[in-house]
Amino acid sequence: MKFGFVLPKGDARIAAEFALQAEQSGWDGFFVWEPVWGIDAWICLTAAAMVTERIKLGTMLTPLSRMRPWKLASETATLDNLSRGRVILSVGLGAVNTGFEDFGEITDRKTRAELLDEGLEILTNLWTGKPFLHAGKHYQVKITEKTFQPPPSPIQKPRIPVWVVGAWPSTKSMNRVLHYDGLLPAVLGEDGKVRLDMITPDEINEMKQFINASHDQATPFDIIMEGQTPGDDPQKAGTIVSSYRDVGVTWWIEALWEMQETEAVLTRIKQGPPPVE
Repeated sequence: MKFGFVLPKGDARIAAEFALQAEQSGWDGFFVWEPVWGIDAWICLTAAAMVTERIKLGTMLTPLSRMRPWKLASETATLDNLSRGRVILSVGLGAVNTGFEDFGEITDRKTRAELLDEGLEILTNLWTGKPFLHAGKHYQVKITEKTFQPPPSPIQKPRIPVWVVGAWPSTKSMNRVLHYDGLLPAVLGEDGKVRLDMITPDEINEMKQFINASHDQATPFDIIMEGQTPGDDPQKAGTIVSSYRDVGVTWWIEALWEMQETEAVLTRIKQGPPPVE
C-alpha cells in the first residue's frame, strides 16, 4: 500500500514547502484540489515538482467535464516531463456546488458524463503524440500529420496514470473506470446521489470483485481510498488502513478537508503515513 496526502488549502509556495516535507516524512504522493476558480492546481504541482525528487504529484480531483482536454493534456504532459515521470491524474464529474453555476458551467449529470468520456479519449490520444480524429457529440478534433507539431509526450508509458471516480453500483460508471488505471470509489445511496459517509471495506471488496471480473489483469490497476487517520496514534491509524489494504486498496489518501489551519496540516504531514505490517 502507498500513501498520499491532500493539501486542503494553500498557495503554490505552501504546496512546494509541504510537498517537500511530505517527501521527507515518507509519503508516496502529494495531491491538490482543482477549483473552478482559485489557486491553480497545476502551478502548485509545478512548484512542488521543482523542490522534490521522488514523491508522486497529482490532483484530487480534476473535473474534466468543464475543461478543454487539449489544455489539460498540455499541462499534464509538461509537468510529467518536468517531474521526470511523477504525475497522476484523478478525474471525475466534480461537485457542482463548488462554483459550477456561478460561472455558467454545465451542471447536468448526463452531459457532464458525456464530456468526461470524450475528454478522456482526446486527452489520452494527445499524449501519444500521434495524429488522430475525434468526431463526438461535444468535441470535434482533427489532427493530421501535416498540421500536427506535438510537444514532448509524457515520460510515463503507456501513459500518465489516470484514476477515475466509479460510483457503485452504477455499471456505466464502473465500466468507465475499467478503461483506465485506478478506481476512486464512490457509493450511490437509495436516492441515486453519492453517499457522503465513509465507504466500508465490504463495499470496496464488492467493487474489487467487479474489477477482477472485467479488467485486464496484465496491466497495473490501483484502488484508492480517501480518509483520515490519527497521526498521534500510529496503532489506531495502522488498524484503519489495514482493513482497506486487506480488501485490495493500493493507495490510502489522507484527506483532511476540514483542517484549514496551516500548522495543523503541516504537523500531520510530519507525523508521516500510517504504519502497516
